[in-house]
Amino acid sequence: MKLITVAGPPSSGKTAVLAHAIRRLLADGERVVAAKIDCVETSDGRIYESLGIPVTVGLSADLCPDHYYVANLEEIFSWATGHNADIAIVETAGLCHRCAPAISGCLAIAVVDNLSGIDTPAKIGPVLLTADVIVITKGDIVSQAEREVFRQRVRSVNHTARILELNGLTGRGAVQLARVIATAEEVATLADKNLRSSMPAGICSYCTGETRIGSAFQLGHVHKVALPGVNRQE
Repeated sequence: MKLITVAGPPSSGKTAVLAHAIRRLLADGERVVAAKIDCVETSDGRIYESLGIPVTVGLSADLCPDHYYVANLEEIFSWATGHNADIAIVETAGLCHRCAPAISGCLAIAVVDNLSGIDTPAKIGPVLLTADVIVITKGDIVSQAEREVFRQRVRSVNHTARILELNGLTGRGAVQLARVIATAEEVATLADKNLRSSMPAGICSYCTGETRIGSAFQLGHVHKVALPGVNRQE
């Protein structure tokens, strides 16, 4: 089975991009399933269901969605295998950009949009840096010059990934993406696989429910900004 991970900033068009690609894959006879990991609420599961494919949705609630995603990867893989899928697509929520769902030996796709600003590629971090394929959306809304500048900014962050442009409304460009997915490497298990990038280290008191502000209530893995003239309280 081919396991495909998809990540990117919120509202960049991940689900729309995948819906168009999945339609192409289904037309070619591929058996596709989709898993969506989000934070509090999502309607994206219904979009995938409208394509007539098996869908599962996981909501991380109080947990980081990327940590939640990793903790459930084996179960998602088993679920997809149980559906005799040729391709399992896992879409994760865009959040802090520090985490990245990319797995060694599995195709990793990042989705970014032209409207996010030319400095965005440098801010996304491992999500973009570790991707095999980068899909740029919403190019129909900006000028050709803006598209070229944004594409160059993406390339400056990731020098090796394949860059595709896709229109989430019309589906233009979906054929190329579907072909890339269809030719991805197959994996039999996740037992010997690793994430391409580590997750943020440690937890702090706010991770475990603390709401009070102040150093007296801050425990665990805490970083402080170095501010001239301000004494750091230990």
